[in-house]
Formats: sequence, structure tokens, C-alpha cells
Amino acid sequence: MTDLETRLSPSPAPEPPAGPGEFNALTIGDLNVWPPVVLAPMAGVTNAPFRALCRRYGAGLYVNQMITARALVEGHRKSLEMASFGPDESPRSIQLYGTDPYSIGEATKMLIAEQSVDHIDMNFGCPMKKVTRHGGGAALPWKREHYRRIVRAAVAAADNVPVTVKFRVGIDDNAITFLDAGLIAEAEGVKAVALHARTANQLYSGHADWRRITELKEAVTSIPVLGNGDIWEADDAMRMMRSTGADGVVVGRGCLGRPWLFGDLAAVFNGEQVSARPNLGEVLDGMVEHAELLCAWMDETRGIRDFRKHTGWYLKGFPTGNEVRRRLNSVESLDEMRELVGSLDRSISFPEGGMRMVRGHSGSSKNVHLPEGWLDERDDEVAMPRGAEALVSGG
Repeated sequence: MTDLETRLSPSPAPEPPAGPGEFNALTIGDLNVWPPVVLAPMAGVTNAPFRALCRRYGAGLYVNQMITARALVEGHRKSLEMASFGPDESPRSIQLYGTDPYSIGEATKMLIAEQSVDHIDMNFGCPMKKVTRHGGGAALPWKREHYRRIVRAAVAAADNVPVTVKFRVGIDDNAITFLDAGLIAEAEGVKAVALHARTANQLYSGHADWRRITELKEAVTSIPVLGNGDIWEADDAMRMMRSTGADGVVVGRGCLGRPWLFGDLAAVFNGEQVSARPNLGEVLDGMVEHAELLCAWMDETRGIRDFRKHTGWYLKGFPTGNEVRRRLNSVESLDEMRELVGSLDRSISFPEGGMRMVRGHSGSSKNVHLPEGWLDERDDEVAMPRGAEALVSGG
């Protein structure tokens, strides 16, 4: 086994603690996930190196970044590359996005036959203008029957491979869709549903409304319900599950620059003490390893450039200075990066409240752009334009 294969190989998943506990393992079809924690797929982030890094800290279900069904079926090189997994990675989990039942079905078959995936998640949560204005993403569940056909196509094509669905509360407060989306998914044979407890017009602003997760859990009773939104620290996951009855949590922005969050989550679910926060030196060591994994997975030029976006997330809250950050955001080689981080004071303590500092998407609420007349009727026949399958970035 090569050095890269060794570093990307999964660690054995721990068993749930013996005896009765507060929470159960998350069961998704034949998959048993402990602790009941899922890494949210994030475009350009949750590739094999990042998943391997997170998995090293703690167990859970680590979902590959989202790919677009049509692009995969049409053989686009980038989509095929994004759909790849690390050597011996198990289980193989990936998120699929699409608006056409045929493309969804064909892409599902391809992923199972060619990538040996063990779990397929479907994205109906993207709030981005370029997607919703064509009726895709978080806009799509408004059209209940079209949404049903897409979900049905994926489940039928997946056969015994479990399919899950992720969606938002709705388009806005006047167009709520999550209860219908959950009940339809349950009826069509989906094995779990996940709710990002914000509406599309909220984007990633404000606070997730966990009460909506409670409502979904009360409505969808035969399959697990997962909650997503504002999981910044391990205690947030515990609070969410206790207050909503959710069967598990989905972690997105909270782990950006903080892959050790999964270690914290494993600790609290196993009734153990969370480790002390890392100092700057330990964070820098993690940064370098992340960059090394990316460079080995791609090549050094592409890998180091891909890593640049992570720099600000890792250093969030540390007093490193704007010049250092600027230089790190333009490094061209691993040696240049190592030299830069080697000049920093490794003893600096982790910033107060650093885990809760917002990373990734932010901003304020915005009106959701929709196709003309989209909200007039919920169950009319709809022909989705090709533009609805533009590459999107999570939900």
C-alpha cells in the first residue's frame, strides 16, 4: 500500500457503547452509523482528503461532495473525478443532484455499478439563485409530483442501496415544503431524511429553526430524521437531538477549518470528555497535513491552490495578521506554505469562542428567484429547463 493509500484508508468504525445509552446508532438501510453524525457534502470541500482527515478524528458517515446527475451521465471529466473515493474507503457515500427522473435514475445506476457506492443522498436544499430560478434545489419540492417522480426514480435504480433526501424548510415562510417533502420521501422508500432548518430565502443567515426538525420528526415516523443547521460545537449536536428528537445530526460549516469537531462529537456521544482546544501550532500541523493530502490526491499545483480556500477557516480568530493570510492565500508550493507557517508563533492559544465563529457561507436573507408562475400551482406538470442542473453547492 502506498503512503497516500495508507493516509486515506479509513479507520475502523467504533461500536456504540455497551449497555443502554441516551442515543442509538443511526440506521440507514443496512448501514449502522455511530456516532449518529453525518458530514454534509460541500462542493469543493468534502473530497477524499478532507473526508480522510475528518474520519481520523472520529467516526460517522462521511458524504462525498455533490455531483450533478446529468453531468455524470454525459461523462463530464470533472464530475467523474469528483465522484471518486479513497482506497478502501467504506462506506462509500455520495450526494446526487438532479431535476430529471431519467438522469437521476441513470446516474444512480452508474454510481452503484462503477463506484460501488453504499449510500446515495439527494439534494433538494440548494438556495442559490442560479439553481432556484430554473426551479431546482430548494424550489423543486414545491412541485410535489415532480419531486415524487425524482425520488421514486432514484430509489428504484438504487435497488438495495439506501437513498436519503436532504431539503430545507421551504422557499420562504409563505411557501413551506418540508413536511410534504418528508412524507413523500418516506412513502417512496427513502431510508432517512435530513432537514436544514432554514428556508431558502434565509440562505445561511440568522439561526436555524430547530422546532421545524421536531415537526418533521413527529410527521415522519418510520425512518430516521436528521437535523442540520448551527452545529458548531459538539454540545450543539446533543442539544439538537434532545430538543427535537432527531435521530442524528448533519454537520456542515462547523467543521470547516475544524476537522477535529468529529473527535469532539465522538467523545460526547460516547460519554467522554472533549479534548482541549488545539493551539496554533497544532492547527498549523493539521493545515499542512490537509494540504499534503490534497497535493498527493491531485498534484502539487492543483492541490495547493485547492487548499487556499481552507486557510481562512483554519486561522479564523487567530492573531496571525493580514499579511500572513494574504501570502498563504497565494502560495504556489508545499515548501512555500511550510516556510510561512514555520514563521508563526505556535504557542498562541485557540481563540475564545473560535468554534462558533461563522465560516463558509454567510450573508443576509434574500428573495428567492423562481421561474415565472412557479408558485401558482403545486401539482401541475412541469418541464425542467436544462439550466436547473447547473452545478450547485449544497443546501
